Amino acid sequence: MARRVAVIGAGVSGLSSIKCCLDEDLEPTCFERSNDIGGLWKFTETSKDGMTRVYRSLVTNVCKEMSCYSDFPFQEDYPNYMNQGKFWDYLQEFAEHFDLLKYIRFRTTVCSVTKRPDFSETGQWEVVTETEGKQDRGVFDAVMVCTGHFLNPHLPLESFPGIHKFKGQILHSQEYKSPEGFQGKRVLVIGLGNTGGDVAVELSRTAAQVLLSTRTGAWVIHRCSNGGYPYNMVITRRYLNFMAQVLPSCVLNWIQERQMNKRFNHENYGLSITKGRKPKFIVNDELPICILCGTVTMKTSVKEFTETSAVFEDGTVEENLDVVIFTTGYTFSFPFLEEPLKSLCTKKIFLYKQVFPSNLERATLAIIGLINLKGSILSGTELQARWATRVFKGLCKIPPSPKLMAEATKKEQLIERGVMKDISKDKLEYITYMDDIAACIGTKPSVPFLFLKDPRLAWEVFFGPCTPYQYRLKGPGKWDGARNAILTQWDRTLKPLKTRIVPDSTKPASMSHYLKVWGVPILLASLLLICKSSLFLKLVQEFPLTNRETSLWRGLHLKSYSLQLTDEGSPW
Repeated sequence: MARRVAVIGAGVSGLSSIKCCLDEDLEPTCFERSNDIGGLWKFTETSKDGMTRVYRSLVTNVCKEMSCYSDFPFQEDYPNYMNQGKFWDYLQEFAEHFDLLKYIRFRTTVCSVTKRPDFSETGQWEVVTETEGKQDRGVFDAVMVCTGHFLNPHLPLESFPGIHKFKGQILHSQEYKSPEGFQGKRVLVIGLGNTGGDVAVELSRTAAQVLLSTRTGAWVIHRCSNGGYPYNMVITRRYLNFMAQVLPSCVLNWIQERQMNKRFNHENYGLSITKGRKPKFIVNDELPICILCGTVTMKTSVKEFTETSAVFEDGTVEENLDVVIFTTGYTFSFPFLEEPLKSLCTKKIFLYKQVFPSNLERATLAIIGLINLKGSILSGTELQARWATRVFKGLCKIPPSPKLMAEATKKEQLIERGVMKDISKDKLEYITYMDDIAACIGTKPSVPFLFLKDPRLAWEVFFGPCTPYQYRLKGPGKWDGARNAILTQWDRTLKPLKTRIVPDSTKPASMSHYLKVWGVPILLASLLLICKSSLFLKLVQEFPLTNRETSLWRGLHLKSYSLQLTDEGSPW
């Protein structure tokens, strides 16, 4: 059974991995190459250390109730969506609350992670690290790799003919920190993802003109949904996930398109999805306004560059460009691993449930946080870490390596032949993936059982937001505060909004208000009518009608019944 665990990286997934090790009575040692926790959430003015950091103005695109650690809610006065500084404060609070900092070795780079000679029997790893020029070696029973997605900037210059002739400034979004230095310049942003939208919007306030180039288009989601509630809390619900699994994809796409175009028509704004492309979503509250005001101009993909201009696929040309910013994402790698493990781990198809490499005869190495979810990455990585630590201890089992390799190899061959689509790069459905991992641990909530045991809680679990607390209601790692956290999640959502209370403000009465005011009178009136009806029937029975009167009464009764059905929409 594993005891000593090496955790590589002290970002969002690294911190949860340390805590999960402690929860399972394991002994974690975390290696972090920077001087602080938080990974990319720790803002720095430059990227000279080669690490990817957030830009100063970044705001989370998943609300706080959906993106917290499952047994550590945000403070109620924290905003629903927060800037990088506020989110980093939360990570610091989490680390201090669970006393995680003492397990982290800062300014320490992992040089290599290799199997021990007796790996097939022990599953142990030798980890070589370097701290301020001094190397150290250690033997660990398990390794958790928490280096994430954002390691190496993807800069596809070879895909843009003439880019080397361009005389202006060329940079990747990794180098972007703030709009300072772009005043009065004409800027071309290439790539419409969350970062591309954010950078374009921010630069539009200072640059002379911002051009935003995209090959695919995107559906633009706002953080604030109808009614003013956080979008994630409205859309991430179990009953909606159930409906999505039942309804045909064509119906879902039709509903989705209608909903997305309800706020503004994406085609009119140059944002509609290119035919034949997969639907893509970004979170941005201001991009449509910037397009409407002309400070951001949407363009098709770039065909080629000249010394000072860009030629686009639609034949248009934009002259006198000063800066080109590539927001084209990142590639991930594991330079400290040995082959063939290094190459295999870059192919998600060979990672069992996106966590365990298929070729290891001993499941003692886990990749934590290498996932794309339609929801909170933090919540997903925490659940992965909970599962991985229990696998290390032998409390959870996974299929044998030969079986996993055979299945992954078969899928790869089918993809190469075009028989199967490669979905390894697609975003995973949040609830489906979370439930899948939770089922492996034994923490997936049972909605039918909850309806029998605790109807109020069951209602919130099934019809309310699928917050991370749901995976602490039962099983290993059960948290006594989970039920209360679920029942009070809307209180914490509304708390930071209610900073100005107007006592005499007029507002539409709610349904509950009408029920309280009119419920008793209506109930009494109904009882009175029932009593009168009973008395009338009794009188009719006591004084029989003549044949003629009886026929007349039946005719009136049938006519009344027919009219009632007609009023209710009956085909009669």
